[in-house]
Amino acid sequence: MAKKQTAGRDNLGDFAPQFAALNDDVLFGQVWARESEMSPRDRSLITCSALMAQGLFPQLESHMKIAKQNGVTKDEMVELITHLAFYAGWPKAWSAFGIAKKIFTD
Repeated sequence: MAKKQTAGRDNLGDFAPQFAALNDDVLFGQVWARESEMSPRDRSLITCSALMAQGLFPQLESHMKIAKQNGVTKDEMVELITHLAFYAGWPKAWSAFGIAKKIFTD
């Protein structure tokens, strides 16, 4: 079962309460919770791919941490980044590897 997300309310609850509620309740509460349709692990792989491809590295770092919690291994993340380097760009892969090295090196 997906962990209850509170990042929206924790970070933006006072400033943008509707956005925070949509983030926590809809995106993470409803979409990510559809585990019978797709596992959290697979959602993490897809999300990390999309964030890397767009160069959204602060969000990528957060989602790599979630991916690790969802069972994505270091080897799988390395393969994801290597594969996407040819589609999303070499500099983005270098940036993503810096994040992955920090998260997946214990």
